[in-house]
Amino acid sequence: MPLDPPTMLTLSIALAAAAALYLAVEWRSIREPSLLFWSAGFATITVGSTLALLRSNGFVLIGIWFANGLLVTAHFLFLLGVARFTQTRLSRAWYLIFVLWLALLLLPDGPQWSKVMLVANSLLVAAATLKGSFLLRPHGKSLSVGAVQLRYVLLLHGLFYVAKALTVVIPGTLIDLAAFKGEIIQISLVEGAMAIMLIALSMTGTERYRREQQIARLAERDPLTALYNRRALEKRAPRLLAEVSPERRGALLLIDIDNFKLVNDLYGHTAGDRLLIALSEMIRSQLPRNALAARLGGDEFVMLLSNVSTERIVELGNALREQFLASASETFPTPAAVTLSIGASLFDTPPASLTALIEQGDAALYESKRGGRNRIRLTGLTTPG
Repeated sequence: MPLDPPTMLTLSIALAAAAALYLAVEWRSIREPSLLFWSAGFATITVGSTLALLRSNGFVLIGIWFANGLLVTAHFLFLLGVARFTQTRLSRAWYLIFVLWLALLLLPDGPQWSKVMLVANSLLVAAATLKGSFLLRPHGKSLSVGAVQLRYVLLLHGLFYVAKALTVVIPGTLIDLAAFKGEIIQISLVEGAMAIMLIALSMTGTERYRREQQIARLAERDPLTALYNRRALEKRAPRLLAEVSPERRGALLLIDIDNFKLVNDLYGHTAGDRLLIALSEMIRSQLPRNALAARLGGDEFVMLLSNVSTERIVELGNALREQFLASASETFPTPAAVTLSIGASLFDTPPASLTALIEQGDAALYESKRGGRNRIRLTGLTTPG
């Protein structure tokens, strides 16, 4: 079967329709709005290509420039999808594309009309496409493979339309689109569909990659406090512990709330959750740079630090205790004070394991509670660092 324009246009209709359906199905599982914009763009290309194909076969249902308008619309939808994907707000000026297109349709018909319309069509498509490529620049962060592919596909696609506009304005190349019975538009739609097919594959992969990254991050976080959970702490601790030396001492603080049950009994579990969230925010505010904090479970939290001294650990622990006592006593008064007990383990060589280190902190925490609660107890190195 010869690959003449009608045949290629038929193939583009099939590809665009398949891409629209594919992205719509992907959206049902990924639920990213950008996929809906891209799916709508492909659906628009399908409609425009179908109208152009019917026109080339003698079924003049609507003017040829309507198909061009759909082509511009499709690329604008792709731009909206990229903007949603990159969480960028487009200027309202971009919505003037359609106003400009309608104004061009009102121009008087003449020997230059087709040429002006083709240049305008090409530049509007190029503008939306190149803007999408620009939005996908790294912004200081590495892009996924799919996003990089999309960026360059959009760039090349936009440059194609820029070149197309330039060739039209070269003297002696006046094109009467009506005389060509829409073949120029058909070829443009085919080129667009072929290029955007790569976009469909690239962006679906990119959305899936980002969703997987989000799921991985959520799996590492405690759902209530948003601190790391124990699994994430165990994953990240080895790098921090490997940096420990006599010159860069490390410390683990095990933090437990005293009389936490009173808050739950008197004010309900929602109040208890609020107290846990408040403590997590205090820990986060006191956490030194390059340190780790996690919720081990219940009302037990842990902080893992490096390059600290005994004085700094005592200072940090006392600051947490005082801040928490003031907040808890004001928000949830109880017969017995709701306070913090802290067990700290200091070390100058990497421990055998994080579990062993937590056990040392647990022993110090037990001593803190046995000594009357609302205090910090240190084990390991106790001389000033």
